[in-house]
Amino acid sequence: MYSNKKIGVVVPAYNEEEHVGAVIRTMPHFVDRIYVVNDASIDRTSEIISNEAEQDLRVAVINRESRGGVGAAIMTGHHRALNEGMDVIAVMAGDGQMDPAVLNRFIVPIVENKADYVKGNRLSNREDRKEMPPWRLLGNFLLTSFTKFASGYWHVSDPQNGYTAISAQTLKKIDMDKIELGFAFENDILVKLNVVGARVMDIPHPAIYRGQKSKIRYGSFVLKTSQILLKDSIWRVWMKYFKGRPTPEQKPETQHNIAYLGRTK
Repeated sequence: MYSNKKIGVVVPAYNEEEHVGAVIRTMPHFVDRIYVVNDASIDRTSEIISNEAEQDLRVAVINRESRGGVGAAIMTGHHRALNEGMDVIAVMAGDGQMDPAVLNRFIVPIVENKADYVKGNRLSNREDRKEMPPWRLLGNFLLTSFTKFASGYWHVSDPQNGYTAISAQTLKKIDMDKIELGFAFENDILVKLNVVGARVMDIPHPAIYRGQKSKIRYGSFVLKTSQILLKDSIWRVWMKYFKGRPTPEQKPETQHNIAYLGRTK
């Protein structure tokens, strides 16, 4: 536990036989449960996860029968974590690109009630982003701009960063069945978080690649994600500023009604 809060970490993994074992073995001691979600891998990922679970009783092995994408794997882990009563749920990918040693930076703001959702940011410092491949860096900067506009969180950057932590209370406010399940998961959830009024914080940390190639095809991904974000921006404005507001026929001409509109605007 961390400050009397139960900490769960979701580890989505698809064909990560080379790295997922090390991710599990280096998980900080304050983590109560490690939900390793094998998204129908076709390599030795399932075998390695099972072996690690025999050595570390914190590990919960979740094998998906069909590949659903990184978002689907994360949401599978989130559901399990909520069912087991975790207070804070982090996400750390199985590819070894997220340093377990800095996990506490993501947990502390939530435990101290300074944020509801904390995400990594590899773009804020030049030193942190120096290992990021140029095309990935360009795509990330483009999607950062689009996501700022769609989500309303103008202070956040690096929306593709999957190193995150969220309070269980905040996660329960979101309709988890309507979140994008592919690689646009991180962008889409920011929009959903804005609608429920969640406080979002960026945590700078370095990019770690070790020569790995991204599973994302950035050309088509940027185009598809931009389309999703356009729909998201319209949905967010509708949900926050129009849905549920009284129609002219419903508005009584009273001072009480004026105060009501002021609170909900």
